[in-house]
Amino acid sequence: MNIAKFSRRSFICCLTVAAALFSLGAQAEERFITVASTTSTEQSGLFSHLLPVFEKLTGIKVHVIALGTGQALDLGRRGDADVLFVHDKAAEEKFIAEGYGVKRQEVMYNDFILVGPKSDPARAAGKDILEGLRRVEATKTAFVSRGDKSGTHAAELRYWKAAGVDIEAKKGTWYRDTGSGMGPALNTAASMNAYILADRGTWLSFRNRGELGITVEGDRQLFNQYGVILVNPAKYPHVKQADGQKFIDWLVSTDGQKTIAEYKIGGEQLFFPNAAR
Repeated sequence: MNIAKFSRRSFICCLTVAAALFSLGAQAEERFITVASTTSTEQSGLFSHLLPVFEKLTGIKVHVIALGTGQALDLGRRGDADVLFVHDKAAEEKFIAEGYGVKRQEVMYNDFILVGPKSDPARAAGKDILEGLRRVEATKTAFVSRGDKSGTHAAELRYWKAAGVDIEAKKGTWYRDTGSGMGPALNTAASMNAYILADRGTWLSFRNRGELGITVEGDRQLFNQYGVILVNPAKYPHVKQADGQKFIDWLVSTDGQKTIAEYKIGGEQLFFPNAAR
């Protein structure tokens, strides 16, 4: 056996193991929280704007799991997140009532819009979301749904119902369930030249618009409120209560609200802070 060669290999192996252990140790020491959030807060670019400010201020890293609101709430029910940042008030209040969350605090709002082909084949344009959807269904014009139990999907289903359209019964080849986040669903709509309900924040940051434009906006029913919730540490003792609460407190603070308001694309504000203080 070549002892020198063996020793070199052993030395390199030891260095590799040491480096791996050092890396694991560094990760173990990293101070972080896990936030389960709607895809719109990530895909709009808001988190890329917000989180570096919070991390610099506190030294706490924020690991984001971007899901539809329904899936984010399910993650919280399993105790797999410290904080939820979502936008389906009824579902959030149910989550609190079931004992999975400590308290719901409102953070910011924007609005939903109906996006569709600029040629508007369904003649849905205007400021009435219910009438717009009725016309899309009546003409069986292509419509893309997120279909992912997100806050946006929940809002879409509420609007169909309020419009008097039983969408489960009326679905056909014109209605496409994607089961995807806002960005991918918008990509599908662009490729199909179809109508879609979107949040304005993601739409403003979306670049692959094709022939799509805003069809319906300005209806008061399109108001879109975001809330933040600490997952209940009494139910899940591993929840990082202190650091999770620190993130929530910062979001609703004067500094956090100012940081949210400062996020703009092309000079247009995407989210409007409205925390009660």
